[in-house]
Amino acid sequence: MSGALSGLLVADFSRVLAGPYATMLLADLGADVVKVERPGTGDDTRSWGPPHAGGQATYYLAVNRNKRSIALDLREGADLEVARALAARADVLVENFKPGTMDRLGLGYDELSAQNPGLVYCSVTGFGTGKGAELPGYDLIAQAVGGLMSVTGEPGGTGTKTGVALVDVITGLHAALGVLAALRHRDSTGRGQRVSVSLLSSLLSALTNQASGYAAAGVVPGAMGNRHPSIVPYEVFQAADRPIVIAAGNDGQFGALCEALGRADLAQDPRFGANAGRVAHREELVAELDGTLATRTAAEWFAALTAAGVPCGPINDLAAAFAFAEELGLEPLAGDQVANPITLGATPPAYRLPPPALGQDDQWVREILGQ
Repeated sequence: MSGALSGLLVADFSRVLAGPYATMLLADLGADVVKVERPGTGDDTRSWGPPHAGGQATYYLAVNRNKRSIALDLREGADLEVARALAARADVLVENFKPGTMDRLGLGYDELSAQNPGLVYCSVTGFGTGKGAELPGYDLIAQAVGGLMSVTGEPGGTGTKTGVALVDVITGLHAALGVLAALRHRDSTGRGQRVSVSLLSSLLSALTNQASGYAAAGVVPGAMGNRHPSIVPYEVFQAADRPIVIAAGNDGQFGALCEALGRADLAQDPRFGANAGRVAHREELVAELDGTLATRTAAEWFAALTAAGVPCGPINDLAAAFAFAEELGLEPLAGDQVANPITLGATPPAYRLPPPALGQDDQWVREILGQ
């Protein structure tokens, strides 16, 4: 079965996470992705271990399936000509070099689009191409300067990063979406265009309600641990054996929670009947809920509250999380890879190729380029 993007050739000049995540999504949907890597070392993530599987860093394996690898030294004339030939043939090019690097190599958008007018050219940067061009585009730096760490962790702390390079992943998603939009435009006009995304802009957009609170109301939020600034109860509680999360997002769910807990009195309390009151009297309500939830196990509460229509769940480790997804029939794994989360009825994602060894497809690439 052909993928939705079958027939598209993607020249992937990106490395580490944001760009490779975007190109893997395109590859899963059928595109032929050629990963251009440095001879000898390749993508930085090839050395980012442990853990390893089959002698390869699992970090690299996470975002490079369904791709072909060619090793090219872009400082060397013959290899650079191969890279230019690939770009001239490609439907999509993705790069995340320091701004200006691709232009100096003769691989910039202006030069390539003159040769290949249909090219969709996606640049991923850390902080744009203006004053931020010199800043290193690392996820941790973006989380710090972009405000995410200021709203993550416990109150009064120094700031906490997320447990995964989330800004890179969000940026990769934006890059893939931008590429698809540009391809749709090309379908109508025959012309490609430049797509630009940055870690900082992607993060500020992804901060959603927190960013909107600042933009629209001038509110500068701080860290609240596992609590929500606008909804109560929406946090972690301690059951008899382990923690459980409860997310009562409206008054109806709060009423159902109280009934399931045997605490109908809380819903009738004028302090707690409406969400605004619950936010104002957070500490009093949380104390009441903690006392009741401590009387039964997390599994017992999960079953009872779920049956009552109350959003909740235990805090799982990754092994339990994958087991839970499988229990629900979500098929989170594709062999020893994490499955693409997109479901398409006619053109589903496919897993055609394992993450490539460095330079393993040199001959294949040169053949399609007539080299």
